[in-house]
Amino acid sequence: MAQVKRLRVDGQRNRERIVAAAAELVARDGAQASLEEIARQAGVGSATLHRHFPSRQALLEAVFRDGVAQLCARAAAQPGKEPAAELAAWLEELTVYTATHRGLAFALLGGPAGLTAEDICCTDMLRDVLNVLVARASSRGALHAGATTEDLMMLANAIAVANEKDPLTARRVLRLALTGIRP
Repeated sequence: MAQVKRLRVDGQRNRERIVAAAAELVARDGAQASLEEIARQAGVGSATLHRHFPSRQALLEAVFRDGVAQLCARAAAQPGKEPAAELAAWLEELTVYTATHRGLAFALLGGPAGLTAEDICCTDMLRDVLNVLVARASSRGALHAGATTEDLMMLANAIAVANEKDPLTARRVLRLALTGIRP
């Protein structure tokens, strides 16, 4: 079994400062925020940033991981009694969250490239949860036979991208789109 390398206290502190600076700058500038500016604001060099985060994708995953983990926990807590309604409600929550958090949709569409096995990939967490919700809805005949997890992830993300910083419109457009996925 591979052993996860623990960071020294100063390394952990640098990582936390990088993520905090990235969160602030991504909120302001979006997913394409300058990595140099993130490093400068965190008080570290570019090499330190890249030691902790080998790619922009890895850094964005870290920035968004906590919020996505909370979304996933709420989906996992669904009782499974009304799969279609639970799937629709969770997709709505995901779409509103991604529309509100500038750059998340682009990060999720990018996939887990550049992450190590030790990293928890929020894209994979979302897909795992969505797979369960889709399977439940499909097993009850509450989902169009051709609709896949990937389709629904793309739908939610596309609506979020189109309505970034406008969660009310994102919610409305998703609701319109979801009426088309039910048989």
